[in-house]
Amino acid sequence: MLFAAVAALAVLGEEAYGEIQGRSRQPLYTQAGILGGTYFATAVAAYLLARRLRESEALAEQRGLDLANMAQLNDYIIQHMQAGLVVIDPQVRIRLINDSAWYLLGMPAGGKDKRLEDVSPELAERFQAWEETESDAHVTLHPRHGPGAVMARFERLGQDAGDSVLILLEDASVTTQQMQQMKLASLGRLTASIAHEIRNPLGAISHAAQLLDEGEDTGQANRRLAEIIRNHTHRMNEIIENVLQLSRRRDSQPQVFALRPWLEDFIETFCSGQSVRPEEIALEVEPANVEVRMDPSHLHQVLWNLCQNALEHAPAPPGSTRLRVRAGRMPGTRGDFLEVIDAGPGVTPEQVEEIFEPFYTTAASGTGLGLYIARELCECNRARIEYVPVPSGGSCFRIWFPELPRQVA
Repeated sequence: MLFAAVAALAVLGEEAYGEIQGRSRQPLYTQAGILGGTYFATAVAAYLLARRLRESEALAEQRGLDLANMAQLNDYIIQHMQAGLVVIDPQVRIRLINDSAWYLLGMPAGGKDKRLEDVSPELAERFQAWEETESDAHVTLHPRHGPGAVMARFERLGQDAGDSVLILLEDASVTTQQMQQMKLASLGRLTASIAHEIRNPLGAISHAAQLLDEGEDTGQANRRLAEIIRNHTHRMNEIIENVLQLSRRRDSQPQVFALRPWLEDFIETFCSGQSVRPEEIALEVEPANVEVRMDPSHLHQVLWNLCQNALEHAPAPPGSTRLRVRAGRMPGTRGDFLEVIDAGPGVTPEQVEEIFEPFYTTAASGTGLGLYIARELCECNRARIEYVPVPSGGSCFRIWFPELPRQVA
């Protein structure tokens, strides 16, 4: 406005100066006033435009901050999703990969801006097969260094064949776990019927056998028969208790905890409950600071069953080492494990395929549910249990824990 006022005064001053100097023409004060008004109008318009520009700049800056915050929020959500996300461009280069996808693919070297085949050759091969037909959008992968089987689904981000593609990766064990929950729900309904239809008559049979054994006129042969009845009713009751325990157990609540102090507490509890001396169980953990992820109560039950089986099948002189509990990280891998090793007769190759099946047992007094329950509990925690033969003799049951997520380098 100051410059407009100066310009208007200059125009009027020029006309006044011309009149004072006695110029021949008439002073054009009207035109000078109009021109000065034009200067003021131009100044007002420029001021309004400048203010609008400043407001637009402030709004653009705010929108930029909002977009940056939204981008950070989207990136945070994507990186912390349980499902793995991979976006590839038409040149099959990775434009986006979150931590879950990186973990499910086996934590490969590199990531963004790399070719898909360099990060996961198997996934690239499945993608090429899908791109040719686009019929079967769901495939199953088995990454070499991944935590297990992975389900992949392909979705094109647009209608054209040259658009980017979204690859959704999911841990196949989640689907398995859902099936486990459905199976356990059905088992729970079955066990409720078992408890009502079998347990009560079983108690009556056991009580009748006890009364028969206590009779004064019961002969030695009848006492032997009564003892057989009591032994078998006790075994049947153990089977019912194990099945009920499996059906009533709560959902898995995995935690990350240090394994060595947990094992030390477990061995102390197990020895006091099984009348075993602590020196009869050897504990080895290397490295000592190894951490695992599993429901502690489920691991307690699994390890209790394994140690109990080891003591039953591998008797040893009192005071000697009866079993070894070994844990750590397998050399050359990132897999954490836990082993229970005994010096018993071992398991034949034919038995290996059946030992984890329900009601399979080689002992006359066994229920055949200990290893089955151990396997079910491991699967609910995304862990895996297997039998490993010992060359020097004996048995080894190994638990593989799910790998802990690592941060992307």
